[in-house]
Amino acid sequence: MCGIVGVISKAPVNQLIYDALLLLQHRGQDAAGIVTMQGTRCFMHKARGMVRDVFRTRNMRGLPGTVGLGQVRYPTAGNAYSEEEAQPFYVNAPFGIVLVHNGNLTNAHVLKKELFDIDRRHINTESDTEVLINILAHELEQAARDLPLSRDEIFKAVRAVHKRIKGSYAVVALIAGHGLLAFRDPFGIRPLCFGEGQTPEGREVMVASESVALEGTGHKLIRDVAPGEAVFIDLEGQIHTQQCADNPTLNPCMFEFVYLARPDSVMDGVSVYQARLNMGETLAQRLISTMPPNEIDVVIPIPESSRPSAMQLAQKIGKPYREGFVKNRYVGRTFIMPGQGMRKKSVRQKLNAIVSEFKGRNVLLVDDSIVRGTTSKEIVQMAREAGARKVYMASAAPPVRYPNVYGIDMPTKDELIAHNRSIEEIREFIGADALIYQDVAAMKRVVSQLNPKLTGFEASCFDGHYITGDVTAADFDAIAAQRRSQSDDDEDADRSRLALQSAAE
Repeated sequence: MCGIVGVISKAPVNQLIYDALLLLQHRGQDAAGIVTMQGTRCFMHKARGMVRDVFRTRNMRGLPGTVGLGQVRYPTAGNAYSEEEAQPFYVNAPFGIVLVHNGNLTNAHVLKKELFDIDRRHINTESDTEVLINILAHELEQAARDLPLSRDEIFKAVRAVHKRIKGSYAVVALIAGHGLLAFRDPFGIRPLCFGEGQTPEGREVMVASESVALEGTGHKLIRDVAPGEAVFIDLEGQIHTQQCADNPTLNPCMFEFVYLARPDSVMDGVSVYQARLNMGETLAQRLISTMPPNEIDVVIPIPESSRPSAMQLAQKIGKPYREGFVKNRYVGRTFIMPGQGMRKKSVRQKLNAIVSEFKGRNVLLVDDSIVRGTTSKEIVQMAREAGARKVYMASAAPPVRYPNVYGIDMPTKDELIAHNRSIEEIREFIGADALIYQDVAAMKRVVSQLNPKLTGFEASCFDGHYITGDVTAADFDAIAAQRRSQSDDDEDADRSRLALQSAAE
């Protein structure tokens, strides 16, 4: 899960991209980067940290140009501590290409060997984004050999990219002197949409991970990029589209609706907020069939993503909804933090209980999901310390039983509390008096009802079905080994990096 944005405009875009990245900050807090183009020259600044920390006035002054893209990074492949792996990535041939990527390539290890042995391209990091940009660069070179680069050659290159790479990917790339290219994997796993706006200088087109980035910067959403589709926006702001996959199907990531996306976004025709309300309603039905609602005195959400589901559940069972936890907004989201030690340490820094809402009551806590279980265990204990008589836990998502390989940070089964454990065993681990989970089929049903065109989802972490069809046990072992090899201490990490010079330097 990362947040990406690209803009073609007649006005300077550095501030606009910065504002869009702030709206996408929830999608990644590890690193941020912006690249702009003035003519055919690129200017880049990227570093570890949040948007507000990475970009200072001097950095923004060094990003001139009316074309650009940006990314907020959430590490799922490669090294979480390497500044070198912050995006955007750049290659100088052919044409000069800069690229940002949201997702995870499942065949990156095979492609690295192909790139070295056949394509004669060198990969300098462990990032699958560097693999992706080199695959795109090679296919553009092949498609446009001895020909001027036109949109037909660009679409031909994307078609070849789809045939080579596997996994999830939403991509925005700038081709120097030509325009902006965006495309989405043939399964539509990771989100991508585009829209337009008007400036005093003329028309402006933006591509972004979520609609909130468009609407929050004054752009009108046109539509989502279709699975397998490529969108090319020339330097005049004209939009050209073509389907570049043979058998595309729409299977958006269910975890976007559960947790990842902002509630005010609309993805693939589905309001994220309404999807979470619907999940709360089916969770209420599940609860009623499990335990008598009269045993519950109050329903309390665990901030932030669970609020819509908790409100709907409370209304359905006729119990009061209360805010029982206050969130410290200046502590990063624990789910995104690399390293289990950091995750455990930050729970009580992040949440504080309002004692009056717990004391002497039977409390139903509602969370969006339970992934590792360590946070849930800590929160149940906080509720008891605040005086709750009984503490029940409900999850708006089903048990997370399987690793995810498509861009969410839960790739190893050993980290998942629900893997090979019964509901009773999970309940005992987190210390709750009762534990109620969402039903997988019900969750899929209530989200798909919001858009009849949605017939499937990427829900592998819940149902164990990997829709790309190329995921093996060896892949899980390789990912687990990579994560174990990463040091929890990045103070001595090699900070050497290949980067573009900014205009201010």
